[in-house]
Amino acid sequence: MKASEIKKGNVVEHNGTVYQVRDIERSAPQGRGGNVTFRFTMYSVPGSMKFDLSLRAEDELKEVDLVRREATYSYKDGEAFVFLDVEDYTPYQLDPDVVGDMAGYISDGLEGCYVQVIDDMPVAVLLPASVVLEVVETAPEMKGATATKRPKPAKLNTGIEIMVPEYISNNEKIWVSTLTGEFGGRA
Repeated sequence: MKASEIKKGNVVEHNGTVYQVRDIERSAPQGRGGNVTFRFTMYSVPGSMKFDLSLRAEDELKEVDLVRREATYSYKDGEAFVFLDVEDYTPYQLDPDVVGDMAGYISDGLEGCYVQVIDDMPVAVLLPASVVLEVVETAPEMKGATATKRPKPAKLNTGIEIMVPEYISNNEKIWVSTLTGEFGGRA
């Protein structure tokens, strides 16, 4: 597959090592006739060793066959996150470094997740586009505040902090985007 077609979360092979793409920077040339380059931040699978790779848009990378299994978040085993396969209840244990920043969006019983498996080994998790989380701490609602554009910080039940509108109060359930980390409305 061409470098320009690769997305975050893709699993690719480079120099005999399997990597998962975590971040992509695209740089366009300043002058005419230059090539667009892509800088990939990738982590080895398994092992999570960081590797940076720069490629031109036409350069090829081999995509690795992986299986996506629908799973539900079950519990935390020490530091590891345990997901159960929806069909056969196979437990998939993922280390915190594999889950990464997505840990802040994982709450008990979260459904609609997909565990990525290569050679019977779980290597990554894809979360739904948005999740319902509970506000545990935020400033009280101001009298007369309507649905204004002035945001305030709110701490959620998973420990992450996001900006929410003034009218949101403690113990409310809200939608949060797992892609952008932004408030998406009341649940």
